[in-house]
Amino acid sequence: MSTTAPIILASASPRRSELLRQIGIEHVVRSVDIDETPMANETPLAYVERVAAEKSLACQHQFGLNLPVLSADTSVICDNEIIGKPRDLEHAIAILSKLSGRTHQVYSAVSLRGNQHWQAVSISEVSFRSLTLDEITAYWHTGEPCDKAGAYAIQGLASTFINAISGSFSGIMGLPLFETAQLLARQGIRVIT
Repeated sequence: MSTTAPIILASASPRRSELLRQIGIEHVVRSVDIDETPMANETPLAYVERVAAEKSLACQHQFGLNLPVLSADTSVICDNEIIGKPRDLEHAIAILSKLSGRTHQVYSAVSLRGNQHWQAVSISEVSFRSLTLDEITAYWHTGEPCDKAGAYAIQGLASTFINAISGSFSGIMGLPLFETAQLLARQGIRVIT
């Protein structure tokens, strides 16, 4: 079950690549480096949509390939604030302490450039149980939260912190498959043929 021609995945994320393989989409990885700094007064929704669109456009310009380009951006949002990746243990403690015992949102935007440009956004909610400082510190030392938005990976050890989710599990991982499949279908790429 795969497409006749591959797409370009403008992301170095092994999770996004794994999710595309899960639905049988052939792809080649061509990551791009863009400035992901939020703009002044930019809403979280506008931010994820802009960053995803800039990634796909930069990839299209940089590699000039005649294949559809798919990119995504995922952000953890708490109190309407974009929570990025932790810089160090102290920052991870601050992030996970903020998420502890609360519900936050995960915004995941997808951008597909082919014969047109299409975008979609998935918004999910994640509820954490209360976490102790010892748990957060031990989790940091596993290495898992180091490069993750919100300092956690839902598909990994942090799954033991989560007592409820509402929305897209794959979107929380970084690529909402329902929305991705819908965009690919617009480009004539069907997951199930």
